[in-house]
Amino acid sequence: MPAKKTATATRGGRGGAAAKNKTVKRTTKKRGPAAPRGPEALESAIDLGDERVAALVKSVTKAGGAALAAYRDPYGGSPLLLASLPLRSIEATEFQRDLSKVHADRLSDAIGAVGVFLDPVIAVAGTDGFTSPNGRHRLAAAKKLGLRSVTALVVADPQIAYRILPLNTEKAHNLRDRSMEVIRMARSLAKEQPRSKEKDHAVAFEAAHFLTLGTAYEERGRFAGSSYQSMLRRIDVFLDGTLPAALRQRDQWGRRLLDIDDRVAAHVKTLQEMGFKSPYLRAVVVARCNPVRWIPQKRGAPPPMSMAEALGKMAASVRKFDPKSVRAGDLALVAAVSSDEG
Repeated sequence: MPAKKTATATRGGRGGAAAKNKTVKRTTKKRGPAAPRGPEALESAIDLGDERVAALVKSVTKAGGAALAAYRDPYGGSPLLLASLPLRSIEATEFQRDLSKVHADRLSDAIGAVGVFLDPVIAVAGTDGFTSPNGRHRLAAAKKLGLRSVTALVVADPQIAYRILPLNTEKAHNLRDRSMEVIRMARSLAKEQPRSKEKDHAVAFEAAHFLTLGTAYEERGRFAGSSYQSMLRRIDVFLDGTLPAALRQRDQWGRRLLDIDDRVAAHVKTLQEMGFKSPYLRAVVVARCNPVRWIPQKRGAPPPMSMAEALGKMAASVRKFDPKSVRAGDLALVAAVSSDEG
């Protein structure tokens, strides 16, 4: 018995010492499924004569289309109408991503091979027909295939055209496409709702830096926006001013970014002349001149500095940058970081 007590005490002593040195792992409680919401399946159908979809049915009929079915959205219960619309009656909104002929041709070939047009476009009724905020390539493919009509999901809320971008996660836009679509959306809203504030449209725009990058991409389609994204994400916030005023400010920031990028491009050219051959030369120069690079980032904390201050400091750093300070190891480090982020 005494030996057993001693052994127990010894194990307890070792366990106590180990406990002091052991890192405590914090765990977060996993949330369960959300509470049930939306209509039951048997409650979803809506008669085409129901007053909730009467205006939608009327707009479809006026355009020469046919209302096929109506139902309640499974999330919020909003009335939706499935319709067949004449292809001539529906146009893509002006602010969505530019048409890629290659993608449209590939899509038309795929539809022809499958033999079925399966993906309805979203349609918003207007005074002279319908607009689609997410169907530019499907409409182009339909025209190439000679379709007389397309299937559309008609929505009653015209503002859905400005809120649909965050839903595009399965076929995500690249940075240029997303930024261009957001800035075009902002310019359209500035005309329709000039008194609304930029921050009121935060959900539609997703992130403030898309607006700033969008102004730069408008001026220079081949602008290397990804090099500046990590910095802008930390300092760019939605503005409290009206949309027209906010856009004027962002136009100025966009021009300052382009001025900075011109100097960065000159440094990249010098590095290439020095014998450096790497796709990460621009990233190295931008990282060296990033004014918030070494400032700790805390979740939920306000930006470490204003946009104006950050762009001013970055411009000064770019002017003072010495290409001779770059070493091969710098390129390897940036390449490794870029690989991890990708």
